[in-house]
Parts: sequence; structure tokens; C-alpha cells
Amino acid sequence: MPWKHWSAERMGLALAVLAALGFSLKAIFVKLAYAAAPVEAVTLLSLRMVFALPFFLWVGFTSSRAAPKLTRRDWVMLTLLGMLGYYGASILDFLGLQYISAGLERLILFTYPTLTVLIGVLFMGKALEKREIGALLLSYAGIGLAFAHDLQLADDMSVVLLGAGFVFASSLSYAIYISGSAPMIDRLGSARFTALAMLVSTAATQVHFVIEQPVSALIQPLPIYGYGLAMAIFSTVLPVFMQSAAIRRIGSAKSVLIGTIGPMLTIFFGWALLDEAISAAQLAGAGLVLAGVLLVSRK
Repeated sequence: MPWKHWSAERMGLALAVLAALGFSLKAIFVKLAYAAAPVEAVTLLSLRMVFALPFFLWVGFTSSRAAPKLTRRDWVMLTLLGMLGYYGASILDFLGLQYISAGLERLILFTYPTLTVLIGVLFMGKALEKREIGALLLSYAGIGLAFAHDLQLADDMSVVLLGAGFVFASSLSYAIYISGSAPMIDRLGSARFTALAMLVSTAATQVHFVIEQPVSALIQPLPIYGYGLAMAIFSTVLPVFMQSAAIRRIGSAKSVLIGTIGPMLTIFFGWALLDEAISAAQLAGAGLVLAGVLLVSRK
């Protein structure tokens, strides 16, 4: 197979793109689920994590059998990163969506690559390459252009600021997770770290669900289970392992920059699967984001 002969960098770039593809499908599955039956966001998130749980348990067990024993510091870091990552970022995102549109939410949420790069520069002694600066400018100009029309919906600025604050906190939470995951991946390996961190996130999600919803809320129509399973496999299990493997090969900064293609992929799938219209501004924004991805991907 040709990919077996790829360099580590080329494989990392391919994995980062595939991870962005999987994550971009999450919003599509959520919209399809909401259209199929009335279901609470926390319930849907809980189903997603429950269906993903067996995969993380298996990978966590198999990757830990012959591995060195985790230290107390390892457990502390895994717990903190697991709480910040796919639990904390998701809950804050859901809170923000109560106050602002999905388009504006995606615009704010995808500040996390910039925050990840800045965390590396300010706190981890990393240098910022000119190419990465150019990719940031192109990508965020594209995202801003693609969702500019959503800003016109801001009638009540106080409500918008509250929602934006929650979503920005979600973006910061995820950026800290990405930044902290790089040294942990080097120490534990991508598969072991990802599985254990996701087990923490799954546990936190279920505790939140039990506090907020009755257990009977898990009884849903078959289509909801289908979309929950699709989210678990294609938008959770596969992309999180791909992203961790990409970070190990090309670093967190370049991985998240490539991840900025995600909103544009969501626009495309929304058009192809949900019959959502695509505006000229969105197409222009997609072009800028793709230019940024190509810039950071080339040798």
C-alpha cells in the first residue's frame, strides 16, 4: 500500500485532515438526530460517549498491558486533560449555543488553533514560524468571511456576549487540552493517552447526565441510537485517535491549523446532506481556509 511508504510528516498531515473530516460530521449527525426526534443535548452527548466507551476500554486495556505503570502525576494530568477536553469543552459549547447562532458559535469555537499556538509560544517556549502565521491569517480570515452574515443576528449584545463567553471558554478549554496532550502523548503513546483521557471524559459526561436527566431519558427511538452510534465511531473514536497520532508526528500547532478546515467541511456536508444553501461568502471563506491548510502542509 502506498501510504506505508509515506514519511512521518506526510502521514501526520493525512491523519490531521481525516480527523477534521470526522469532527466536521458531528454537527451533521446532531442536526439529523434533532430532526428525527426531540432529544436533549446532554442525552445525545451521553449516548455518543456510551457507544464509544467499549472502544476506549479495549484500547486503554491493550495499550496498558505491557506499558510502564502510571505515576500519580500521570493520573493527575490525565484527569485534568480529560475534564478539559471532550467533556468540559462540549458542555461549555452547549451552554453557549443557548444564546448564539450555530454559525457564530463555530466562528468563535475555531479560535482554538490560535489559542493552542499562543499557549505553545507563551508557556512552552515554542517558536512561531512565518508559514504558521500566514496559515493562521488565511484560515481565520476565511472562517470570519464564511460566517460574517451570522453576526447580523446579534440584536441583544448582552445575550450574545454571554453566549460568546461560554463558547470562547470552550475553545480555551480545548486548546489547553491539545497543548497539554502533546507531552503526555510523547510519554504514554497516542493510543494509550487518548483512550485514558476519553475514559475520564466519558465518566464526567455520565455523572453530568445522571445529575441533570432521569435514566429513562436514554430510552430513545432507533434513529437516535443510530446517529449516536455514528457520532461515536466516525466523529469520536476514529478522529480522536487520528488526531493524537497526527500530533505525535507533526506537533499540536500544525495539527490544529489543519483542523481549521473543519467548519468548511461542515458547510459542504450541510449542503450535500441537509440541503443547506451555500453563499458566495462561504465559498470564498472555504477557499481561504484551504489556502491556509495548503500553506502549513507544504514542505
